[in-house]
Amino acid sequence: MREGEFTVRGKVFEWRGPAPFHFVAVKGEQAEEIRDLAAAVTYGWGMTPVTCRIGDTSFTTSLWPKDGEYYVPLKDSVRLAEKVRLGSLITVHMALRPR
Repeated sequence: MREGEFTVRGKVFEWRGPAPFHFVAVKGEQAEEIRDLAAAVTYGWGMTPVTCRIGDTSFTTSLWPKDGEYYVPLKDSVRLAEKVRLGSLITVHMALRPR
């Protein structure tokens, strides 16, 4: 894998706010690696732009920094296309996007 590219496997969880959001967390060494590279691509509030792929569906989003981890937000259209549900164990392939 090239620098700035990651494969994450994790359970889909929900974070309730005014509208519920679904995420997968990036933890441990991968989160540290992203943190080391993020300065080159990060914009306001530490958001880090990425291109992701789950199954056959590609999309762009930004990682949310949270308590030493990063959260990958899962768009409704992606979840529907790939039949991803709350609690699903999924694999996300992602690459940091330059500013």
